[in-house]
Amino acid sequence: MISFRPLSALFGAETDDVDLSKPLSEADFRTIERTFYAHQVIALRGQQITASQFADFARRIGPPQPHVIDQFHHPEDPNILILSNVKKDGRPTGLQDAGSYFHTDYSYLAVPARATTLYSRVVPKVGGDTLFANQIAAYDDLSEAMKRRIEPLVAIHHYGNRNDQDKKSRTAASLLNAEQEAKMPLVTHRIARPHPVTGRKALYAVSGSSFGIVGMPDDEAHDLLDELARHSTQPKYQLRIKYGVGDVVMWDNAALLHSATLIDPDDARTLWRITMLETAGDGAAERVLAPAFAAAGH
Repeated sequence: MISFRPLSALFGAETDDVDLSKPLSEADFRTIERTFYAHQVIALRGQQITASQFADFARRIGPPQPHVIDQFHHPEDPNILILSNVKKDGRPTGLQDAGSYFHTDYSYLAVPARATTLYSRVVPKVGGDTLFANQIAAYDDLSEAMKRRIEPLVAIHHYGNRNDQDKKSRTAASLLNAEQEAKMPLVTHRIARPHPVTGRKALYAVSGSSFGIVGMPDDEAHDLLDELARHSTQPKYQLRIKYGVGDVVMWDNAALLHSATLIDPDDARTLWRITMLETAGDGAAERVLAPAFAAAGH
């Protein structure tokens, strides 16, 4: 029997009853999956697993998608991105400051992320938590007038952090080389987006990769996106998760924003990350590619 404990009154759950180093029965997996979609973020504490065991678990949630920053792919599996501030022979072993601002993983892709899972390998002495903000609750609390206003709106997304485009900043999006940038076209997603599995409507990626709104002047679009981001990241919608060594944390990208917290660069931290895509047909009617907006200079 797998028993989960709530992490807050609003969302999140954790358990010590799962061992991913052993075969996971279909019944136990379904319990984890149901809890995941009901609580949006789950923590499976105290795991001791290999790269292949981590990847096997992730594949049961959805198809993994390697991160565009391919220089930090795990040598045993390119679907695993190494996040680390540890250096070896003076060279970084992983991506150091990944997503230190509220965002939604892979919202800059035409087929966005269903879930992201982190496996905590080395824990810093101080900090290293992840903040989550519940976008279903944030949408539910909008005024009816605002819900009507945003219902038809489609945001324009590309890789980056709308609120910090200084490439030298620790809270800018992780730098891409020219070849990697060329793989990142503009896409669009609805602002009020039905969840592809549960159907519940949520604000989608209003912070992070959203740089405009189709048919709206940029200044007006930024004002609206900033207003929605301020609303949806209020403390009442947030949950902070602390990691222990071996913890596997997984979150629902269609329902949450999240932000890494900055730590001392000399305080060692290493995690493995896998992000899984929505499957074919999930929310297909809600997605629109936007090649025309690239030509328009958005």
